[in-house]
Amino acid sequence: MEHREMVNLIRAGIIAPGGVWADLGAGTGNFTWALAELLGTNATIHALDRDAKAIAAQRMRQQSDPPAATIIPDQADVTRPIDLPTLDGIIMANLLHFIRDQEVFLKKIRALLKPNGRLLLVEYEQAFPIPWVPFPVAFTRFSELAVAAEFHSPTQIGLRHSPSSGRALYAAVADN
Repeated sequence: MEHREMVNLIRAGIIAPGGVWADLGAGTGNFTWALAELLGTNATIHALDRDAKAIAAQRMRQQSDPPAATIIPDQADVTRPIDLPTLDGIIMANLLHFIRDQEVFLKKIRALLKPNGRLLLVEYEQAFPIPWVPFPVAFTRFSELAVAAEFHSPTQIGLRHSPSSGRALYAAVADN
């Protein structure tokens, strides 16, 4: 997916520029950079991933492709306790489908958000597991999980079909 497509997929999930966000399971930072473009120069994004090579790639990318916001890459396993400031928002792109106990995980990350903080999710729209999506989270499943974790108003904000595979990715938000 191209950068512009990522920006467009999550655009409706950003209600105001700035703030302190986290990208959990950020990988090499593709959605981190899309989020940075939307949040602008007065934002800070903590980009966390357990893969040291992905974090190194983010740091190299900052030198060649400076983001609009301040990005702080950090190696961390987001399934364990993480040390972050209270957040205005969290983005998770293709992370939740790797988490076995998704409701418990969503409750844990909800505690990181300020009142009225926002969870922005990007996931595959599929119901059945496959090797690279072991615990799928179709939007209807996310809606149920979000409500069970005490988020409010889960809403789908974007959908993109892969031109090559036809698989769909959706973007959704839920508020604290």
